[in-house]
Amino acid sequence: MRIGILTGGGDCPGLNAVIRSVVRSASAHYGSAVIGFRDGWRGLLEDRTTPLDVTAVDGLLTRGGTTLGSARVAPERLRSGVPSMKGVLAAHGIDVLVPIGGEGTLTAAHLLSQAGVPVVGIPKTIDNDIDGTDLTFGFDTAVSIATDLIDRLHTTAESHQRVLLVEVMGRHAGWIALHAGLASGAHLTLVPEEPFDVDEVVRIVCERFDRGDSHVIGVVAEGAVPLPGHMPLRDGGTDEFGHRRFTGVAQQLGAELERRTGKEVRATVLGHVQRGGTPTSFDRVLATRFGLHATIAAHEGRHGQMVALRGTEIDLVPLADAVARLKTVTPSRLAETGAFTG
Repeated sequence: MRIGILTGGGDCPGLNAVIRSVVRSASAHYGSAVIGFRDGWRGLLEDRTTPLDVTAVDGLLTRGGTTLGSARVAPERLRSGVPSMKGVLAAHGIDVLVPIGGEGTLTAAHLLSQAGVPVVGIPKTIDNDIDGTDLTFGFDTAVSIATDLIDRLHTTAESHQRVLLVEVMGRHAGWIALHAGLASGAHLTLVPEEPFDVDEVVRIVCERFDRGDSHVIGVVAEGAVPLPGHMPLRDGGTDEFGHRRFTGVAQQLGAELERRTGKEVRATVLGHVQRGGTPTSFDRVLATRFGLHATIAAHEGRHGQMVALRGTEIDLVPLADAVARLKTVTPSRLAETGAFTG
């Protein structure tokens, strides 16, 4: 068998571990060959490949990023390029395609699957917003990095009696903010799923200082928005892929808090540092297991599926179900933070 593999969307800790796992599993268990497509769907559209053997993936387990490269491709180009991609796969004798990526990549994988291409998807996103799987690799690393950096900011905030707002990734889902906020002992957490009340944030800040506390740490997901009419938020428009361009909600909220409380407020944007560097041991193991089970599914003919973590076991879920909706923070999970707010 010949397996094609690509990595789409943003880079993520654990991608290289998945590539290594697929290559080693295919070679050791089945004697199958693996062909990598460079720069995600763009490489498949443009027929840019690289052979992957055990030697080529040696040392990848601990490396961040993706050795295959990645690139975003507009949905329209993907839809119109299905015949071309099918031709490239046929020319290379690819029996099964294994795309590794988030919502956009898996939606494209489902599109190809509907067009008759044998596909087994692997979920990847630090945002942990893919439905059908308890966790995606990269999330644990992102939360660990964010937690460590927020821990470091506590002492600075204490020393200068400041309010520090830390903006983390999370376009539509606030899982990173939720977990990093709880793990670091943040005093408030703002997520995209629940528009925030600026008056309530002001109250929390004032009450902490009024009772003699030295600082306030807030964790803000990049996609968080205020309740309508509470605070103007700059409109950044949309990018070429239809994604909303963020304009720095933490910084804008910080300016509003400083004006209304008289306290010194600083905003720190963690940005891409959250998804760079070496993956945690948890993400290395999860990525390795995903790669192994995707390889098994490919050889067993269980196509049109995505590997998923359910409890402690790896399962398969239909791609159609995985991309039907995003997995967002639930009201019950948000409610858990109530005892730790303020």
